[in-house]
Amino acid sequence: MLSNSLKLVQLSSILKGDKTMKKTLLNPYLSFKDNAKEAMEFYQTVFGGKLESHTFKEYHASQDPSEDDKIMHSMIEADNGIQFMAADTPNAMEYKPGTNISMSLSGDNEEELSEYYEKLAEGGNKTLPLEKAPWGDKLTV
Repeated sequence: MLSNSLKLVQLSSILKGDKTMKKTLLNPYLSFKDNAKEAMEFYQTVFGGKLESHTFKEYHASQDPSEDDKIMHSMIEADNGIQFMAADTPNAMEYKPGTNISMSLSGDNEEELSEYYEKLAEGGNKTLPLEKAPWGDKLTV
């Protein structure tokens, strides 16, 4: 059964377009109210590596103009293998401090990812179906 803190299971190909990825990864996914950009910039100073961030506006993911500059998806990939992701919580979703950590399941084997998703979702709440996100990755909540 999924706990409340494991609501988000994102199925994404971390190395976009790179078919050499052979392993499946399980990473923390942090949710923020409005400060994901600042938080991830701080974490990059701690862990180093590459920081990639995308706004709601970039993906046309919100009808609310006040969310244009909010972070829809952000990821740090450190040279030592540390990886984690974060996003701002959209206004339409409730933000609950203390329950703002989810897990991200990623890889390039869709059959394996679907099997993991089904097992993780048993007894849990599926808010969205497993589907392709605007940026090309598989995503579910």
